[in-house]
Amino acid sequence: MNTQQIRLVQESFEHVVPIADTAADLFYQRLFELDPSLRLMFKADLKPQKAKLIQTLSAVVRWLHHLEKLVPVVEDLGRRHAGYGVRDEHYHTVGAALLWTLEQGLGELYTPDVAEAWAAAYTLLAGVMQKAATEVELEFVTPEPVMAANHNETLVRDNNTQRNSK
Repeated sequence: MNTQQIRLVQESFEHVVPIADTAADLFYQRLFELDPSLRLMFKADLKPQKAKLIQTLSAVVRWLHHLEKLVPVVEDLGRRHAGYGVRDEHYHTVGAALLWTLEQGLGELYTPDVAEAWAAAYTLLAGVMQKAATEVELEFVTPEPVMAANHNETLVRDNNTQRNSK
């Protein structure tokens, strides 16, 4: 992201804040239209989740010009989302729902430059989240091929020992 894109995201988000409740409603409505299976990942009462969405977006938008401070927070968010069952394909759906919501909420203020800036911001941050989520998944993957190789080596060694002792 360049400084112009950061400025456009921050300035346009100022117009979202007054309609935050409507924007959150639009976002989740669109998200579940795009992928109804995602509804199962949320509690029945979306009100707290909607508040978290707006709080998170506010914080991210505010800190875009300090990526060195923002990235560790976003990485943590990605790790937590991995624990919730969020997969790579969900990031595309969330991005589509977010950009659609911004288009609806901002109306004529959602210019091609603003759209490109938001897409760049989302792509950057979603990529950070996905990378962190992948690292978490790798920590929990049992290295079966290594174990199998060691197990086979043990079997081969035991068979050789048995043959040699006869």
